[in-house]
Amino acid sequence: MRAADADRQAVADQLRVALDEGRLELHEYDERLQRAYAAKTYGELGGLLTDLPAATVPDASPVVTASDRELRRRWLAHVWGSWLPVVGTMVAIWAVTCLAAGELTYFWPVWVAVAWGIGPVIATTSGLATGEPRRWAEKKVRKERARQLKRERRALRAEAIARGELPAGAAPVKEPKNTH
Repeated sequence: MRAADADRQAVADQLRVALDEGRLELHEYDERLQRAYAAKTYGELGGLLTDLPAATVPDASPVVTASDRELRRRWLAHVWGSWLPVVGTMVAIWAVTCLAAGELTYFWPVWVAVAWGIGPVIATTSGLATGEPRRWAEKKVRKERARQLKRERRALRAEAIARGELPAGAAPVKEPKNTH
């Protein structure tokens, strides 16, 4: 089965952990990382991790258990989340000025609502047509997994320092930024 970018990134993250733990030399890590990003199938990816402890080939995609309806609701709240409070504030300001003037004045918040609302309307219509809510939720899951992996690496590093396997002032190995 063909591997996706997220699968290659997950293997790269596992290789990075192995490097941080001292299980791989820098040149071997670099070689395996290049092979991971060039891999086309799960078999090619799995072969890069077989000699490392707890090495597993990642799932095909992040697990998102929410229903499509729930994902749409969350995504729409994300897309429209900043528009509603701002327009509500503008309408409240307009209402206060009308009360202070003692009469209804020109409803100027419509310009803020329309001008700012064009972006969310376009994002909503195109996003719902292309399945963006599920992709957005999967991206959130991937980001959370990456944060969890980073926390685990920090904990492993702290344990290695506490056991005296690493010097206390040793800087962690810096990784190139992912350009995907």
